[in-house]
Amino acid sequence: MTRPSDPSPQWGDDARAAAILGMLRAVRAFGDAHDRMAGDLKHGMHMNASDVAALRLLIIREEQGRTVSPHEIARHLRISTASTTKLLDRLTESGHVRRVPHPQDRRARVVALTEAARVDFFRLYGPKLAAIREALAPFDDAELDAAMRVMNAVGSALDPGDVG
Repeated sequence: MTRPSDPSPQWGDDARAAAILGMLRAVRAFGDAHDRMAGDLKHGMHMNASDVAALRLLIIREEQGRTVSPHEIARHLRISTASTTKLLDRLTESGHVRRVPHPQDRRARVVALTEAARVDFFRLYGPKLAAIREALAPFDDAELDAAMRVMNAVGSALDPGDVG
């Protein structure tokens, strides 16, 4: 019987199969490292995993210049709207987010990070980000572009419905 991590004939010759297996192992190792980092953030911020994931989504969307609705948080975290309301209540009470009017539709609300949330998040994530930058420094632009394409392809394979 073939295990899911075994090289498969459908992957081509032995060298190709070994390369794909190596990449699968690297993806698994990255996932494990990311899970540990998320755990460190969760403990360092004294939050549960969903709260940290919501803050991370808000930081990413803010960097993209996008607003985030409570519905988008629910969809991204795959939780109910009732759970999202409780999550946002916790994050509002802790001073990490604010519910503000949507910039184009004043009837709707969006969720915005507070400066305290940014400071708290990057106090813990900043050193990790610096370590990632240092780890990537030896690679040239072509290698980074190839790695980015691979990671994006793997991310799309794992979660084809994710909006980015």
